[in-house]
Amino acid sequence: MALTGPDLLAKVKELGDGSKSDLVRAAGYVSIKKDGSERLNFTAFYEALLEAKGVSLGDGGGNGKGKGGRRLSYVATVQGNGNLLVGKAYTAMLDLRPGDEFEIKLGRKQIRLVPVGGADEEE
Repeated sequence: MALTGPDLLAKVKELGDGSKSDLVRAAGYVSIKKDGSERLNFTAFYEALLEAKGVSLGDGGGNGKGKGGRRLSYVATVQGNGNLLVGKAYTAMLDLRPGDEFEIKLGRKQIRLVPVGGADEEE
């Protein structure tokens, strides 16, 4: 059973120095694929963590606002120099810190960021 609410927050605090994969596993956000291998459900974990911290990603019920109280658009635009910027409001929602690393996975017309050492949820 996956942890939620205060139980999830306590587990995160308890294992704060561990790897993200270990934390997701310990919190119960893991499933077994058809081939018997393990799938770490990072998205469900982060959504539950945000919910436990009082941030809802539902239909306008949560904070969902960036700097200055503007509502987040959940859209990123490629800039003139070719950069694609993910703003601070989004990284803060996932409690990302300077130095957190992500593997860039390119698909057909998509870019997926997967935490280094984590499992890609859609293989």
